[in-house]
Amino acid sequence: MNKKELEFILQEGEGYNIEFKESYSDSIAREICAFVNANGGKILLGVSDTGEVKGIQITNKLKSQIYDLTRNFDPKLDIFLEEIDNILIINVPEGIKKPYSTKGKFFIRYGTNSQQLTRNEIREFFQKEGLILWDEKLNHDFDLEEDFDKHKFKTFLEKSKISQIIGKKEILENLSLVKEEYIKNAGVLLFCHRITKFFTNATITCVLYQGKTKYKILDRKEFNADLYSNFQNGFLYLQSHLNTEFIIKAGPREERLELPEEALREALLNAIAHRDYFIAGANILVEIFSDRVEITNPGGLVKGITKKDLGKKSLSRNNLLFGLLQRMGLVEKVGSGIKRMENSMKNYKLDLRFEIDENWFTLIFKRLEKVGEKVGEKVGEKLTKNQEIILRHIKINKYVSIAKLSKKVGIATKNIETNIKKLKEKNVLKRVGPDKGGYWEIIK
Repeated sequence: MNKKELEFILQEGEGYNIEFKESYSDSIAREICAFVNANGGKILLGVSDTGEVKGIQITNKLKSQIYDLTRNFDPKLDIFLEEIDNILIINVPEGIKKPYSTKGKFFIRYGTNSQQLTRNEIREFFQKEGLILWDEKLNHDFDLEEDFDKHKFKTFLEKSKISQIIGKKEILENLSLVKEEYIKNAGVLLFCHRITKFFTNATITCVLYQGKTKYKILDRKEFNADLYSNFQNGFLYLQSHLNTEFIIKAGPREERLELPEEALREALLNAIAHRDYFIAGANILVEIFSDRVEITNPGGLVKGITKKDLGKKSLSRNNLLFGLLQRMGLVEKVGSGIKRMENSMKNYKLDLRFEIDENWFTLIFKRLEKVGEKVGEKVGEKLTKNQEIILRHIKINKYVSIAKLSKKVGIATKNIETNIKKLKEKNVLKRVGPDKGGYWEIIK
């Protein structure tokens, strides 16, 4: 490792394969154990959690202590130490004889955390899920030049707050995404132009039904771009096809989606991060019924986790992918997603249910049959579904044109104009500025 690469790691921060430690203690054995049971990684001694270089006195005694720790691993483990100024770097390889233990305890890396499992839990996990996880497999079909979308990469760097002070290849290597000139499946999901070129099952299908059954489909969309775009489009679909409540409090009126947005967002990300990508012909399914929303992903609970563990303990089939989503700020700390969804639904006085079997995991969000006043409604006045969708898209993009609204809503431009006229008459919407160069404003 050179100084430029070290500078990048320090500003990149802790992650799935990077751990900072301000000082030495025997507890680093758990981090080493977690890394070797996952994808390998680096531990930087002399660096605070925030990436500030504190420095550490590097002595032969310190090095011997670290090597002694790894000699007590079962099976035996070799690590590599290197020094840059007053920082000691512990390079941990991916284990080839997983699972490894230290003093009889097993640890595995999950996001930015090292999580302890019992002997039976970790053995069951590796036996069922395989020693090589899907997101860590090298993809020999992906061309790092032709298939790599630099715009998606730029978005990732921006959301992860990573400065491009080293080259693309070096960044990907430091993120454990490239090995032997090939990118791993997690990188394909994030940086491809269109996911179906590589994985036809990695799409998100959204369906709107009439009523409480699947008898009549009102609308259906399949999103097949990169992972982040698919997430955004899937979430926008939910926003566009659910009702918006109107909350009257002291001061300005408040509008909110009939279901908690944070819970829907968490559920969709949960499906993306934890689904079983090995299952062919099955994708993530978002279904909107009149009385509920269901978000289903292929793959039941990860082995080693039971239903009673939900919200308390967590494992993922896709640890590398989860770590990348964590870097982007899309998911928070390990094991907290289910609890946040439950709390959000309780705040709305609505039920959240789970349906789980060996091959599927479904979250069911109960809807109220009547959700009250819609976006921009005046008392006693009702907006049509098309008017609600128009307002939803205007809220997202106040510069949207009539032509684009026509495509997004799926009705003729003259019908868009008629609906906009009615919205203006209801004093819900107004135009600011000229037709060209102006914008829409929703009246609160």
